[in-house]
Amino acid sequence: MIVVEVMPKPELLDPAGKATLGALGRLGHTAFSAVRIGKRFELSVDGPVTDGVLAEARSLAEDLLANTVIEDVVSVHLLTSEDLLDEIDETAAGETR
Repeated sequence: MIVVEVMPKPELLDPAGKATLGALGRLGHTAFSAVRIGKRFELSVDGPVTDGVLAEARSLAEDLLANTVIEDVVSVHLLTSEDLLDEIDETAAGETR
């Protein structure tokens, strides 16, 4: 599986992040000074993920998945079996990334 992560450009306001930060404070979680909310795309691939497939995903991320006027593609990477197991363990323990 290929994971593409997209975030708002740092110079832009993130109203949803600001609202979330306010909610965290009201709930007593005051250790956090900022929240930025982005998007994560998970692209399943039939067959092996070659360098060509990964390059195609990077191109797709820039051309279609991100609105590059207001967003940056911050990561395009292969999610390994070990990564998946870690996510399953975290979910079972009630943790989030």
